[in-house]
Amino acid sequence: MSSAPMPTLMLVPTGIGCDIGGYAGDALPSARLLAAASGCLITHPNVMNGASLYWSDPRVHYVEGYGLDRFAVGEWALRPVRRQRIGLLLDAGIEPELAQRQIQVAEGCRASLGLDIGPVISTDAPLDVTLERGASGASWGRVGSPDALLRAGERLKQAGATAIAVVARFPEDPESEELAAYRQGSGVDALAGAEAVISHLLVKHLEIPCAHAPALDPLPLDPQLDPRAAGEELGYTFLACVLVGLSRAPDLVAAGRHRPGDLSVEQLGAVVVPDGALGGEAVLACVERNLPVVSVANPSVLSVTADALGLSQSVFHVSSYSEAAGLLLALREGLSPASLGRPLPALQRLD
Repeated sequence: MSSAPMPTLMLVPTGIGCDIGGYAGDALPSARLLAAASGCLITHPNVMNGASLYWSDPRVHYVEGYGLDRFAVGEWALRPVRRQRIGLLLDAGIEPELAQRQIQVAEGCRASLGLDIGPVISTDAPLDVTLERGASGASWGRVGSPDALLRAGERLKQAGATAIAVVARFPEDPESEELAAYRQGSGVDALAGAEAVISHLLVKHLEIPCAHAPALDPLPLDPQLDPRAAGEELGYTFLACVLVGLSRAPDLVAAGRHRPGDLSVEQLGAVVVPDGALGGEAVLACVERNLPVVSVANPSVLSVTADALGLSQSVFHVSSYSEAAGLLLALREGLSPASLGRPLPALQRLD
């Protein structure tokens, strides 16, 4: 008889160049494995989005990063739904032909996947996104017209949208060294940090599921392309995976209003996170709750480790997501992880 699901957070922060999860949906196999091991995985778009590629799994809950933080600190609960009605928000700065490509993807998802999409709205001013790079090498960015973004989001919500897919025009330089490094598997996604700014802002303001896809011109063929970046080269847009993820994203519910069947932080059994990225709000909230933290060897530009935070005694260190899955299975079955290693520590005696 299988054990009950053990809700688990899987975090791979965006824009920090993780070996796994820093590219086009390349953390999806790891997420599928952890979902099978835990029976219930809560993760964010950076893990699940693969541009034209995606994987729908009823055991995986697609929660934007700001909403995931609010869940982890106990302010919001997650309410599973059969479907969301996804409003499509387009940046007025997108050229007409490129905007039409986004709409065609949405139409294709309606016709082929049966998704509930609409209405569509363009912002009343270009969003004017700019890209930045922090001292650590992590990417971030700015939105020049945040009010235009929020006004469009409000109109979609008032028109009946229960989730929002937003597409913003991003600056691009096809000849940049950073882009070449990313496409060859050795760089940071320059767009990811700004994407997080956009989705965080919408979710904080509207309190409904939101996720972002950038609008970019297709890149020239690169014969040396790293397989992890290949998902972004398959079509004209990155929107399909966002629409699929949002189609069954859970509702975000204030903690005091949750009801039976909702997921709350009290049900969490563990959090899985790259070993250099332990400083996020969700991870630290889980540490405060004495939840098992599984730190996976997954290099990035950050080095916020358990040792740096003084958390070594409360963190399980593993070398891969395969090992993390085994540890989750042990926790789900009620096994002490210490019992699986050798030598087995002696019982502690109290004087």
